Amino acid sequence: MNPDSDALGQERAFIMQDIESLFSFIEASPAAPGAVAEAVRRLTDAGFAPLAETAPWRVTPGGKYYLTRNLTSLIAFRVPEGAPSGAMIVAAHSDSPSYAVGTASPERRDARYTRLSVEKYGGMLAATWMDRPLSVSGVLTVCADNTLKQIPVTIDRDLIVIPSLAIHMDRQANDGATYRTSTEMQPLYGDGAAPDLLPLLAEAAGVDPADIVSTETWLYLREKPRRVGASGEYILSPRLDDLMCAWGGLTGLIEAPATTAIQMFALFDNEEVGSASYQGAGSDLLRGTFERLTAALGMDEDARRALLARSFLVSADNAHAVHPNHPEKADPLYAPRMNGGVVIKHNANRRYVTDAFSEGVFREICRRAGVPTQDYRNHPDIPGGSTLGCISNGQLSLHAVDIGMAQLAMHAACETAGAQDATYLRQAVAAFYGTALCFGDGNDPDTVTLA
Repeated sequence: MNPDSDALGQERAFIMQDIESLFSFIEASPAAPGAVAEAVRRLTDAGFAPLAETAPWRVTPGGKYYLTRNLTSLIAFRVPEGAPSGAMIVAAHSDSPSYAVGTASPERRDARYTRLSVEKYGGMLAATWMDRPLSVSGVLTVCADNTLKQIPVTIDRDLIVIPSLAIHMDRQANDGATYRTSTEMQPLYGDGAAPDLLPLLAEAAGVDPADIVSTETWLYLREKPRRVGASGEYILSPRLDDLMCAWGGLTGLIEAPATTAIQMFALFDNEEVGSASYQGAGSDLLRGTFERLTAALGMDEDARRALLARSFLVSADNAHAVHPNHPEKADPLYAPRMNGGVVIKHNANRRYVTDAFSEGVFREICRRAGVPTQDYRNHPDIPGGSTLGCISNGQLSLHAVDIGMAQLAMHAACETAGAQDATYLRQAVAAFYGTALCFGDGNDPDTVTLA
């Protein structure tokens, strides 16, 4: 028997399992409420118990817990058996660029057609949303017996399309185009006699249309994730940014062994629009959870701050791979490739939170786990985006690094990433959670031992 062949077969089996798990997570997550609901389902299956922000907390050593906020953000954590040595935190986001459906009057009608009224959410590649099967997902607020309740909703069928203009009517379409949300991007919902959208949402949620007080819904692409490439080496899927990292953070937490540290996973909403919301990384969700948890463990303010100084955050959000048709858009020295391993992000102006210390710690964790790492910097002449790392660090300041997995077509309706990178991500996150950081004493606080 060839041991190399056995090892290769096992590696392929892990990749297949991880791809299946990632795909099922994405399919269950047409919008942020679906991602949180699927995370709750997986956490519950793994023995995590719910906590409510509206009630006192009682946590026990060795316990596993989660809480949600506004149906679209979540924090889960595992408490160590003894006094915590620190906290190991992974953060990702649940939202993706899309089109928000109008609330007061979602339909635009004339004698021939009914269209939905939509508004841009985040920055997307608009043309990629055209001529594809779409539907609607989000949240309903219903009132029954004087009680208001939020309910996630998804219309699970091909419902709408955003039709492009024929080349015969726009001969310059392939030379560049402007996509105005108020005109080109209004989805075709039906003919002039199409029913209102609200009853369809009510039917999908199993509620009485008369009980719906308000709605917050978005378009989502109906196409399923799939593997492409000569050997199936790539993933083509909606919402890889950032559901790939959300899946990796969640799966890593569930699979990691308990250590002496608090192990925490945060899934924030509204990263694509700045995180300044009740459920975003700019809110007090992470800070409040950390404060309430440490208080429930009997820590005073001094002990809490000392614990925070011994903690570490991984901000996980996908990164740009070098484009096969446009390599000039990447810095040639920092051009990660798909299936090349975890990408560590750098930016001199702190658009990414990585510094030399946090980079060194995370890179060493990956090295010990046998996970390859790559580096990304924006092209010097092309400014890039930012992540929730710096925003959340403004709320809860601790050592932090920005990472992601290399992908193409970021913010397109369908994006491309490496199939093997899903396994690298899960392995890296599990290794991170499985590591306890032992910081130096008061004489040498900026040293750390990995245990």
